[in-house]
Amino acid sequence: MSETDGTFAASSRSTTHSPRVDEQLEHEVQGMLKGGRATRAEEWREVEPSGEDQPDIDANPGGTLTGGVPVGMTPDAVVARAELARWLDRADFPSTGADLVEAARDHRAPDAVADELSRLPEGETYERIGDVVRALGYPTET
Repeated sequence: MSETDGTFAASSRSTTHSPRVDEQLEHEVQGMLKGGRATRAEEWREVEPSGEDQPDIDANPGGTLTGGVPVGMTPDAVVARAELARWLDRADFPSTGADLVEAARDHRAPDAVADELSRLPEGETYERIGDVVRALGYPTET
């Protein structure tokens, strides 16, 4: 879910932690976010800014994906697949479209993700995220 317009493509949750741990980590940085300054007592723990002769750090420099885009896919399809996979576990498969919508909501996925999954055709069983992406009409690697 994009933080600017509420669309499907990006999200604020990680895939490496449970929602509970994500909320705990978010709580730990609230002081820094609200205060607009660092909150660490020890200066050595602060992240150093980029040097004058170094470029600024950017999570998405030039709009390219690290490692490139697989043959047969578009950058948007890569982002969409990653976003869907972020909210669905391996344990959620095999499942029907309705079960995947419910699983995504159980994982506290944004409404945009649940809406995207609700577009899945009824009566089909999906074995993995690749099957879901193909059923939604996104290109996949060849």
